[in-house]
Amino acid sequence: MADPVKPRSYDNSRREARTRATRAQVIEAARALFVERGYIATSIEAIGAAADVPVATLYRLFGTKRAILSAVLDVAFVGDDEPIALHDRSDVKALHDEPDPRLFLAGFAHLAREVLDRSGAFQEILRSAAQVDPEAAQLLADINAQRYTGQANVARGLVARDALADGITEKYAHDTIYVLMSPEVRQILMVERQWTSDQYEQWLRDTLCATLLDRTRHR
Repeated sequence: MADPVKPRSYDNSRREARTRATRAQVIEAARALFVERGYIATSIEAIGAAADVPVATLYRLFGTKRAILSAVLDVAFVGDDEPIALHDRSDVKALHDEPDPRLFLAGFAHLAREVLDRSGAFQEILRSAAQVDPEAAQLLADINAQRYTGQANVARGLVARDALADGITEKYAHDTIYVLMSPEVRQILMVERQWTSDQYEQWLRDTLCATLLDRTRHR
C-alpha cells in the first residue's frame, strides 16, 4: 500500500520577499517626494504613483501617510530596512564594552553624526509638518521620547565608569546628551553655519567630554 501523500507546507518566503520589496519601493519614493515637496504637500496618491504601487496596497502595507514617514525615518536612522533596532546593532553594542569614557563618548558622537547625516533632513521635514499637522506632531513627540530613552544608556554608561565630574548627576548628564545630540543643534551647525560632518562630530565629542567628564581622571 502506498504511503499517503503528505500535504505540502505553505512557503510564504516569496510573498514576504515581494512585500518587503514593495515596502522598499514605497519608502524610497516617499523619501524623494518628502524632500522635494515636504510632508504636507505630498499625498498618498503621489507616493503610490511615484512608487508604481496601487494606493490600496499602500493603505494595506502602511495604513497612513504618517506611518510611511515613520518608515522613512526608521530606515534613515539605521541605514537599512533590517528589523534590528539601533541599540541592538553590533557597532552600538561594541561601544558599551569600551572602558575608556572619552572613547566611549567619541564612539557615540560618531554614531550620532552617522544617524543625523542620514535622518537630519527628514527630521527637519517632520518638525515643519508638526507645526500644522497633529499626526506629524505626535510622531515627532514619539521620536523625541524614544531618543531620550535611548540616550539614557550613554549617561548610564558614564555613571558605570565612574566618569562624571563632581556635581554632575546622571539626570544632568542625560539631559545634556539629549540636547547636544539633538537634530536641532546639528541643524544649526551644519545647515545654518555650514559646518562639515567632520567638524560637527569633533565638536560634539569635545563638548561632551569637556562638559561631563572628570578631567583629573580622564584626560
